[in-house]
Amino acid sequence: MIRGLEFNETREKRLKTYGYARVSSEGQDLQIQIDALEAAGCSVVRYEKVSATSRNGRTELQALLDFLREGDTLMVTRIDRLARSVKDLQDIVYELRNRGVALKATDQLIDTTTPAGKAFLDMLAVFAEFETALRKERQMEGIAKAKAQGVYKGRKPTINRNEVQSLHLSGVGPTEIAKQLEIGRASVYRALKECHDQCAGLQ
Repeated sequence: MIRGLEFNETREKRLKTYGYARVSSEGQDLQIQIDALEAAGCSVVRYEKVSATSRNGRTELQALLDFLREGDTLMVTRIDRLARSVKDLQDIVYELRNRGVALKATDQLIDTTTPAGKAFLDMLAVFAEFETALRKERQMEGIAKAKAQGVYKGRKPTINRNEVQSLHLSGVGPTEIAKQLEIGRASVYRALKECHDQCAGLQ
């Protein structure tokens, strides 16, 4: 989606500062970001509501990146609106730098046209990567501790194959089994096949 002037203006007429706003769910409000970008001088703002760890599915961002030219500026409120992983951020920054496009943020000291702004961006990326590594380490430690205490059992199966098989042997059809167990018919057929394959393997 686009906020502001037409996006297909000629190179001579279009402004050089473009904003990008994003939230991850329909329930979140984009207006705060849009207002901040417009106040910072963006007359064109592309925005979308999508959750992603990369550019996959972010059509508004991709359209904006395809449109930017040398001398333009891409502006966001925070870099986590632009990228959701260090790798994704590095790829976008690398692409923008090669094309002579600046990156700025309204709420962070990020401005790739200045040495201090570039350094701050690199520092944020390092801390983000460090935080991700720590989070994964804490998660693995928690799982290991829970397993040692006999608390962690893993994901519980959502389908009781024995119950499906018992109903089937008693003459209940797949549709009625699915209804009684509140599961899909495909799950019933899959459970019956697994039971059949297991019995065949024991023969």
